[in-house]
Amino acid sequence: MHLNLFVYPGGHHEAAWRHGSSDPDRLLDVGHYQDLARSAEAAAFDGVFFADGPSLADNVRYASRFRLEPFTWLSAIAAVTERIGLIATASTTYTEPYNLARLFASLDHLSRGRAGWNIVTTGAPQAAGNFGLDSHPVHAERYARAQDFLEAVTKLWDSWEDEALVADQRSGLFADTDRIHTVDHDGPLLKVRGPLNIPRSPQGRPVYVQAGSSEDGRAFAARHAEAVFTAHQTLGSGQDFYADIKKRAARLGRDPRQLLVLPGISPFIASTEAAARRLHEEFNELTQPEYSLQLLHRLLGVRLSQEELDGPVPRELIETDGERGNGSRFRLVLDIVEREQPTVRELLHRLAGARGHRVIAGTPEQVADQLQQWYEEGAADGFNVMPPWLPGGFDLFAEHVVPILRQRGLFRGEYSGRTLREHYGLPRPASRYAAPRGAAAAVPVA
Repeated sequence: MHLNLFVYPGGHHEAAWRHGSSDPDRLLDVGHYQDLARSAEAAAFDGVFFADGPSLADNVRYASRFRLEPFTWLSAIAAVTERIGLIATASTTYTEPYNLARLFASLDHLSRGRAGWNIVTTGAPQAAGNFGLDSHPVHAERYARAQDFLEAVTKLWDSWEDEALVADQRSGLFADTDRIHTVDHDGPLLKVRGPLNIPRSPQGRPVYVQAGSSEDGRAFAARHAEAVFTAHQTLGSGQDFYADIKKRAARLGRDPRQLLVLPGISPFIASTEAAARRLHEEFNELTQPEYSLQLLHRLLGVRLSQEELDGPVPRELIETDGERGNGSRFRLVLDIVEREQPTVRELLHRLAGARGHRVIAGTPEQVADQLQQWYEEGAADGFNVMPPWLPGGFDLFAEHVVPILRQRGLFRGEYSGRTLREHYGLPRPASRYAAPRGAAAAVPVA
């Protein structure tokens, strides 16, 4: 199976920064994140993943929900690691194709072929004002731009053929400009001339990762993604998504094995199940209802008060129509409400652990059992490991769960490749502008 370390400042539990095992003074210390990446590389993880968003979270008052810029962060990690993949989130709604193509090509060169792009359309409406927009584009518009955007950046990454960089000191030829191509992308929403001003990167282009399970998200992933980050609470839900996304890819003529499904998993680990549950409860007891209720409002559109914490979640107040209803996380939380009928407090504690991703509390063997079941029964090709707190939550997983997975033949003991594509078992794509053997190159660069 494939394993990524998903890093969130402080950890994935919303109260992680308050727990005695955490050190909030290190949240802006680059050495803290370098140490985490080195630990993940020592455990032979496929990649380290850093989420991002182009706006300040409206609930930062109570939780460590600021955002470090991912390219700067991953460049610092690239400097102290050699093998582990480096996956950054970047928005197709709030960036431009040429700038983003340069950033990722630079990261891929700097890391010798370890870059991955988590392609998002950005769901936070408050981002619009940061970019001079009066309103946030609606769901369908964001995905239409994402389609056009991906086509443009793919052309840019392909615009240098592999043989274009010559650097022949004897002849004095540095670049074969017959092998560098304008792209002249003229899509429905975006126009980009090209070529890119950086040679083709070691992987050809970064690994395409997508996060989102809405109908538009599934269609986009089936066509383009090479790995999908997703959230599921039950084995059945995971199996349904896994089967659906693989079938969609196959119908488009893709090899389903080259589309990896990687759900999030947030484990509380202890020597006994009872101790792990107590640990989970310790974190939940540190949650602050005002923060949690704001999160619930953002996810479901329902405003509730602290006086309602021990009453049932009012399903009748949750509207399924409109823009919010298109979101995959909305559907996941609504499913919890309808399936389990929790109290408001119980639902808030469910979401506190990892914002809707699956939380496990158990022994190392129990955690490994669940990962193995999902992997072997068609719900996952691997997992995004989301430690509840850092670094301790990850240390426990690496020291106690990973050895069990290796003993069962489920996870590598060491790296066999150097690039993220090699870790994931993905081919290196050829440039679309590469001339057939024996043919003249196409469009010279002026």
